[in-house]
Amino acid sequence: MKFSATLVVAPAALLLATSCGPGQSGAPNPANAPIPVSLYTVVPEKATSFDVFPGTVVARMQVDIKPEVEGYVTGMFFTEGGHVSKGQKLYEIDNSKYGASKNQAEANLKVAQSNLEQAQKDADRYIYLNEHEAIAKQTLDHAMTTLQNAKDQVVAARQDLVKAQTDLSYAYIRAPFDGTIGISQVKVGNAVSKEQTILNTISTDDPMAVDFTVPEKQIKRFAELKQYAASDSVFSLLLPDNSIYPKPGKIMFMDRGVNPQTGTITVRLEVPNNGQLKAGMSCNVRVKSTDTSLQLLIPGRSIVEQMGEYFVFVERDTLIAPQPGSATAPGAPPAPTAPSPHAVQKRVTVGATIGDKIVIKSGLTAGERVIADGVQRMRDGAEVNLGGPQKANSNSQH
Repeated sequence: MKFSATLVVAPAALLLATSCGPGQSGAPNPANAPIPVSLYTVVPEKATSFDVFPGTVVARMQVDIKPEVEGYVTGMFFTEGGHVSKGQKLYEIDNSKYGASKNQAEANLKVAQSNLEQAQKDADRYIYLNEHEAIAKQTLDHAMTTLQNAKDQVVAARQDLVKAQTDLSYAYIRAPFDGTIGISQVKVGNAVSKEQTILNTISTDDPMAVDFTVPEKQIKRFAELKQYAASDSVFSLLLPDNSIYPKPGKIMFMDRGVNPQTGTITVRLEVPNNGQLKAGMSCNVRVKSTDTSLQLLIPGRSIVEQMGEYFVFVERDTLIAPQPGSATAPGAPPAPTAPSPHAVQKRVTVGATIGDKIVIKSGLTAGERVIADGVQRMRDGAEVNLGGPQKANSNSQH
């Protein structure tokens, strides 16, 4: 299943959100003194975001090695957990009886061939005599039958020899392809059974495959992502130690159908292996957004969450009427003072988290100035002091 982006809000901000309603102060402000804050000007930025899916590293090919003959293991010729090459000898099974069977089959073939030669000579002789009507027809018939039987015996002897040679070759178990071999399930001296005992497991190790599932509503999106090569770095892996795997991957294929129970479909990536990837390893697949449009981002610390809704405070310069009792001309309306900065609370819709910033989907417009620090004591309409410790805005590209 896809991981959803989670907003991390400072503990003081959470306390404010849970203990005070929108527009209420979370801490007293003696004598209504302006609250010192720093501002962040909202500007459109190019932002790289990632969708994250749990994945599993799998081998493109993997087989269990089983013996084709029975007997005792007499040799092992590999390093457990190491790389093996196609055709490399891995195990040897006691071949004494298979060697003897081969020798016997060779001898039987020679006997059959000798019998065939004799039967052929007899048949040729009787054919000649029959042409001169010097023997009975029945004698020729017997000679021809003997010749055919001798030919069949040679064929059977050759097949017995092939079988004996095959059994002898099976006493030497070799790697079916290049890959990594696991821990041996048998040791020298163990007896093994034909096609039953699992000796070891071998799997391809470069490249590796990574399987992950995506919701069926994203099938179209991932079908379009198949066009991207590994060099485009659309797909990357986050390893169990939270490090980014240095080599990107590409889509090999999507499964033939959707799982009706989960509503998801399996996608398989192909990823070059530098030795870090092992079959069965868990990881996270990061899918980079291919959307190149500009987005609005603000610092995550400036967002307050309350009951599943998200709020920010923006700075507005507001004209405030003088307090009662101030000196004004008789009968004249109170004169406004100079504009002063105040906090205005706004509800926003958030998107993906990118580093220490969060995408704002709606609720803000470019050019607004968001209060980045000081939200712990903020309330709607509170006067603010722009001389905070981080007054300057510092937008950064992502």
